[in-house]
Amino acid sequence: MPDRRTDRTTRTDRPIDSAAYETLPTVREVLALDAVAQSVPEVLVGDDALDAHVRWLHVSDSAGVARLLDGGELLLSTGSSWPSEPAQLRKFVGELADAGLSGLILELGTHWRHVPDGLLHAARDRGLALIVLHREVKFVTLTEAVHGRIIAGQTDALRARDEVRERFTALVLRGSPADFIVHQLAQTLGAPVILENRGHEVVAAEVPLALEEELFTEWELRSRSAHRRAEQRRESDAAPRPEDWLIVPVEARGIRWGHVIALPGPDHPAGRTAVLEQGAIALAVGRLADGDADEWGRIGRRRLIEGLLAGRFAGIGGAGARLEAAGLPIRGARLYGIVVSGAVVSAERADAAARALRGRTLAGAAPEGVPAPATAMLLSLPADTAFDDAMALLFAESLVERPGESDRLTVSVGRAADGLDAALASLHDAVDLSRGRRRRAGKGPALRRAENRPLVQLVTALRDDHRVLEHGERMLAPLILHDLTRSGDLLDVLEAMLAHPGNRTAAASASHLSRSVFYQRIGLIEQLLGVDLDDGETQTALHLALLVRRSAGR
Repeated sequence: MPDRRTDRTTRTDRPIDSAAYETLPTVREVLALDAVAQSVPEVLVGDDALDAHVRWLHVSDSAGVARLLDGGELLLSTGSSWPSEPAQLRKFVGELADAGLSGLILELGTHWRHVPDGLLHAARDRGLALIVLHREVKFVTLTEAVHGRIIAGQTDALRARDEVRERFTALVLRGSPADFIVHQLAQTLGAPVILENRGHEVVAAEVPLALEEELFTEWELRSRSAHRRAEQRRESDAAPRPEDWLIVPVEARGIRWGHVIALPGPDHPAGRTAVLEQGAIALAVGRLADGDADEWGRIGRRRLIEGLLAGRFAGIGGAGARLEAAGLPIRGARLYGIVVSGAVVSAERADAAARALRGRTLAGAAPEGVPAPATAMLLSLPADTAFDDAMALLFAESLVERPGESDRLTVSVGRAADGLDAALASLHDAVDLSRGRRRRAGKGPALRRAENRPLVQLVTALRDDHRVLEHGERMLAPLILHDLTRSGDLLDVLEAMLAHPGNRTAAASASHLSRSVFYQRIGLIEQLLGVDLDDGETQTALHLALLVRRSAGR
């Protein structure tokens, strides 16, 4: 009976998408089936060709079988009607390869005693898997075995997809943030996962720290190249290769916010693309729930700043690449660490204020010890932009909606920095400046700069030196013990006195104490420490000790 072509629109055995395609067995896996192994198969053309997926086993001896194929079939034949001339054999194999055949299995003995050289060379030239069977076998037995394997794989995939769907639906119902959904995707796939916006800026990523520098360096170029390759695969209807990145859009209601990307990793029963698509749906629903708020940007920037301050990065190169992938220029830019306290500052307003200066910024929560509300940020400006006091105050004014709100702001600015190493020091400068100092009443933002506080810079540079820590502990231990056991305020009184040297009245006012009570506290401090607080060297030593303690966030 001649082969009959089934109309493409009525086919039910053809994969509907790349997710379904991933669950199909490869030629290599088909050859491992017991029924196939009993026929004594020999691979003549293999290697990468054996990784082609098989969606169906097609049995035919027709020389015109190529026009009846949809792609992805594994052809099983005796070759009885194949051409015998080398040129015709090469043409025949070329037609099979052009039709998307996954592989060719030829049973020897019925018609062909050996494989013609023309067939072998043509299969090698086209990268088409070629296998011969040395033992006669019922083709129906092979068909049942292969199709049973395909159907079992599809059944397992459906079950696994249900589990994945339930998992990510639960995340949506709980209102899980984007970074946690990305984390769950990476855990499920066992591979790095990146969420990027439409501008190819990294919003959230779950990537081993050791890979950050290699992956995120020149991220925009790498990402755009990967998108272009994926588009070319779709246009040519080619199957993804194991080394390809999987890219799925995050979109809903005609709006596309970005893409979620999975790097190469192990297979998943549900299909890696299907898992990524479920994550993309969860991210899209979350984005719809956020409305106009840029929750992606807020989460991504917050985690980066908090990670920098906490030292959660493997190397300075990887951290710099990650920041640049998030849209913050590092190379060739002038960087400033900044802490803004006294009012809530959103990451969106901070970045908008930086863009007005031709720069970018990443903002997040300030560490413990900084009077709340406070925001820490890393500001990147073009190298030719001078961030002087006037510009710093203009930047601060832009951080709040109404001008009067800026009266509550205290802006601490670290030293100008070139490179991420110096930028981290600048950020710590700003944090140390913002600790333990009360804002004086006044009009407009209060500005503090690290270059005007050389002692703060010294403490920042020596913050982890055990000798500096030992000095602080030795000088202040009696006061610390007193305050902890009696809920006292001696450390605050000492700080106020050192902030207003020679002006006890102003110091008492800053402590919110009457002069008589303030003098009593000073007397107690001198008694506990056994020092004279009018001595200049003692004041310097105590000031240094207090700065060390404040720099630790206590």
